[in-house]
Amino acid sequence: MTQELRNIAIIAHVDHGKTTLIDSIMKQSGMFRDNQTVDERMMDSGDLEKERGITILAKPTSIMWRDIRINIIDTPGHADFGGEVERVLGMADGVILLTDAAEGPMPQTKFVLGKALAQGLRPIVIINKIDRGDARPEEVVDEVFDLFVALDANEQQLEFPILYASGRDGWCVRELEDPRDNLHPLLDVILDHVPQPDVAHDAPFAMLATLLDSDPYLGRCLVGRVMQGQASVNDSVRGLNLDGEVVESGRLTKLLRFEGTSRVPVDKVMAGDIVCIAGLTKSSVSDTICVPEVTEPLRSTPIDPPTMSVNITVNDSPLAGREGKKVTSTVIRERLLAEAETNVAITFTESSNRDAFEIGGRGELQLGVLIETMRREGFEMTVSRPRVLYQQAEDGSRLEPIEEVTIDVDEEYASAVVDSLNRRKGEMLDMRSAGAGKTRLLFLAPSRGLIGYQSRFLTQTRGTGVLNRIFHSFGPHKGPIESRRNGALISTDSGMAVAYALFNLQDRGQMFVGPQTAVYQGMIVGEHSRGNDLEINVLKGKQLTNVRASGSDDAVKLVPPVRMSLEEMMAYINEDELLEVTPTNLRLRKQYLCPHERKKAARA
Repeated sequence: MTQELRNIAIIAHVDHGKTTLIDSIMKQSGMFRDNQTVDERMMDSGDLEKERGITILAKPTSIMWRDIRINIIDTPGHADFGGEVERVLGMADGVILLTDAAEGPMPQTKFVLGKALAQGLRPIVIINKIDRGDARPEEVVDEVFDLFVALDANEQQLEFPILYASGRDGWCVRELEDPRDNLHPLLDVILDHVPQPDVAHDAPFAMLATLLDSDPYLGRCLVGRVMQGQASVNDSVRGLNLDGEVVESGRLTKLLRFEGTSRVPVDKVMAGDIVCIAGLTKSSVSDTICVPEVTEPLRSTPIDPPTMSVNITVNDSPLAGREGKKVTSTVIRERLLAEAETNVAITFTESSNRDAFEIGGRGELQLGVLIETMRREGFEMTVSRPRVLYQQAEDGSRLEPIEEVTIDVDEEYASAVVDSLNRRKGEMLDMRSAGAGKTRLLFLAPSRGLIGYQSRFLTQTRGTGVLNRIFHSFGPHKGPIESRRNGALISTDSGMAVAYALFNLQDRGQMFVGPQTAVYQGMIVGEHSRGNDLEINVLKGKQLTNVRASGSDDAVKLVPPVRMSLEEMMAYINEDELLEVTPTNLRLRKQYLCPHERKKAARA
């Protein structure tokens, strides 16, 4: 007896409320006891996900509603993790498209919806955060419909049901006047609108691995949807890659199904269900896990290529090895290889002598999350400035990644933002008033020009602007783009920074270090107020004598040093500079610490 099933993915732009809505669905479906304590955004289980308030990894869950199992997949909303979304949609038979009632469709909404429509999935549209003061639900519905038309949705996809909701407060209605009690209308629409999985129950077992996971007890786990047949614990299976070659053979040592936030062991899995299997050590994402008589692999979507890369090398600063335990090139290499194996959107290459590693990814955020994760695991390393990955056209010319940038700013800052993006070789496509004194700007800009622009943009708009970017295409190379205009303040000596020295150097520029901070020769301790690099001595103490004078003994008043995040530091450095990453500190430094070597490299 096969159980009725529905598989659905929730897609949306970052911060439009996917994970919060899933929380409310799980609470109202009777999954938890009345007295059970439940975390907020419980699907965001990683430390970084909790801290940053974003979903990084796609995760499935399931609930029971009217005796039907509904598998729900929470997806990331950030463009850098788009590789996750593309694969996950292959497990679903329908999608919930979530749109903010004030912001309307954003670049990532367009990206994920385009992928869903191309796979033939039927969407349910929810206008979320309807209780916002600046909500404009009717206009947003029109914008969503226009987006569907622009993305060539078919007749069936255009007949989407529309619901209005507040995921945080846990209610959903079909009409704005309806009573706002609970999410039952949404769950009923899912049962009515999303088709049952179209699978062959009698065919031999085959499933497509979509996500890779690791479990401290089970080891390597593959998550995917059973496309045909059924399997039991201890069945013999093998993994086929996209070319139909056998990757490995093995047994299904454990079968698990998702229930709420946990995985529950089961003896048998059926076609259509989303499951987790253990027992295979080499098979990866996009591989087909099947019984030996199956010889043809299941069709899978190829992953978009990475657009940006960084070089990671061993930390060789004078302070190396004092703060982290994992410092050698061997352990860094093993960790990066393990990441490239589980995260298909990341690529790994190494230099001939195996001491430098190039990691490619979708953007600064994805690379930053990897480095931050390694840092918390006790690794020390140096990281280069991110650089874009080029492609070659058929005529031999160079192509570079171009991004579509959508910006919402107050009208008074629009001209400064337009000027800034023009300098970065951005091309304006559209400029329109978004109401309430806001302007929406649309640009096509090269990824090179956008490295490090986020912090400058927030300064320009006094923190009120919202910038969203998404990969558009590879286009002709745009020529040289200006980088950071100001030079660096470089320490001439090693030791502890002194408040008296910092006080006397404040008019030279902004400081990145405070008093009693460990510094070394060649370390960048601030940003010069002019365009050239300047070497300064931050260790110089006050000459003490027994003569006192009223003018020279004033209290030292220091401006607080500038604190930057990991991604901001990666984007801030120039080609001849590096970022030193340790578990407790982030330091900017010159590639060559000795001034003579810097001069020699500059001449070369």
